[in-house]
Amino acid sequence: MNTETNHPSPAHRRTFGLPALVLAVLATAAVAGGAGFFVATRGTGDGHAHAGAATAAKEQWQCPMHPSIVQDHPGDCPICGMKLVKVEAAGAGAAPKSSAPTAPQKDQWQCPMHPSIVQDHPGDCPICGMKLVKVEGTGAGAGEPDEPAPEGLSAVTIDAARQQLIGLRVAHAERGAVGGSWRTSGRVAVDETRVHHVNVKFSGFMEKVYADFIGRPVKAGEPLYSIYSPELLAAQQEYLLALDTRKRLAASGGMSTDGDALVAAARRKLELWDVPRSEIARIERTGEATRTLTFYSPAGGVLTKKDVVPGMRVNAGDMPFEIVDLSRVWVLADAYESDLRHVKVGTPATLALKAFPNRTFNGRVAFIDPLLDPKSRTAKVRVEVPNPKGELKPEMFGEVVFQGTSREGVRIPADAVIHSGTKSVVFVARGDGKFQPREVQLGDGDAAFVEVVSGVEAGEGVVTRANFLVDSESRLRASLAALASPDAAAPASAGHAGHGGATAAPPPSSPAPAAAEPAAPAANPHAGHGR
Repeated sequence: MNTETNHPSPAHRRTFGLPALVLAVLATAAVAGGAGFFVATRGTGDGHAHAGAATAAKEQWQCPMHPSIVQDHPGDCPICGMKLVKVEAAGAGAAPKSSAPTAPQKDQWQCPMHPSIVQDHPGDCPICGMKLVKVEGTGAGAGEPDEPAPEGLSAVTIDAARQQLIGLRVAHAERGAVGGSWRTSGRVAVDETRVHHVNVKFSGFMEKVYADFIGRPVKAGEPLYSIYSPELLAAQQEYLLALDTRKRLAASGGMSTDGDALVAAARRKLELWDVPRSEIARIERTGEATRTLTFYSPAGGVLTKKDVVPGMRVNAGDMPFEIVDLSRVWVLADAYESDLRHVKVGTPATLALKAFPNRTFNGRVAFIDPLLDPKSRTAKVRVEVPNPKGELKPEMFGEVVFQGTSREGVRIPADAVIHSGTKSVVFVARGDGKFQPREVQLGDGDAAFVEVVSGVEAGEGVVTRANFLVDSESRLRASLAALASPDAAAPASAGHAGHGGATAAPPPSSPAPAAAEPAAPAANPHAGHGR
């Protein structure tokens, strides 16, 4: 065998070594690049997987109309039934919370009708045009705790310009005279002790009627009517006969006592029939009986009844006239059970009428009805009021004020109290336009002031004007806060308890920034992936 064939020449060795070296270098580079690409690709996939998992874990859905309804899965709003909108979650690159103290919270203003409208300066709602209301719990004093408010009410903040616009006024509680007087309604009535009935005690015929219409004022001793009566004429003749008999007995020297007895009996009969003494004296003086006799009014007053006309026959027992003396009247006041303890017989009282706006009539309690009216649950208190000029007419209505003994206590204006069902509420001014609702216990009072037993101290300011507007806004804010509270979202979370349920957004007192623009996050659903 030729040994030269087993050993290549140097030229051949150089030719084979250079390509092989180039191929080896290329192969090594390819392997290294593939490994790097694989490692890089795997690392990138893991990063996307972790970011996707973090994003999926933080995805939330919110109602556009009710920002307080937030949950971690799609669905419908339990309040209005609208589809929930996907809300952008906090990105993976969000900066962690710092342990350093946060800066003071800025003031925020919110629309009472559209809680999603929140901004950092006063203004008008772009939807309904209402003035934005400063949100409680913001600003430098946000950390100050509020005292508990009555159920269904919330503290409100009203700026000075708006207070002036609605006419809001504040009065301070003060110590002063309370109780001692209370008022009620009263009706003027006839004094029943001053009613006179004119009766006829014999039969006869009316010859002339002087008191000829109802309402006519009459005086005591004024003629009322003239009457012809056979019975009365016979009684006159009997009286004349008794006088003549006594005269004859005295002339004959007989017993004068018998004549005196006859005269007295005949005279007594005329007096019992209400024949005036002037008529009896005339009969005795003239010695003649008259066909008609005139009868006079027994008392002064107003004619309230007239049942006869000239020529009319009357019988014994008829009552042709009624006369009422109105120089003193009664005022019948209604006193409820709780007021009866304040009034006693002899208590001074005043009467005010719309007919005399600048005058009051003074009187005193004369009688308290021992029975309570089961329908009105009141007892009648009788007040006697002088009426010399006849200005008080029966059936007039007015206001009666009973004056009792007063005492010292804390009092506030009566119009500052809002009576709501079984509780009484006032709005206390706490400064900087903030008004806090507070339940109070009331004592005695009148039209101007009412006693505060508990709830308000002397010196505190309470709203006296426009308090019903403040009350309406307070109730509206309390309702919005109730909708935004976790209890309001409880029905939505009940059906998804196993999936994390629904979480309530911050209440209106500290609205979340997402509530201002609930639909904005849905416009960029992949913001967390860096695309």
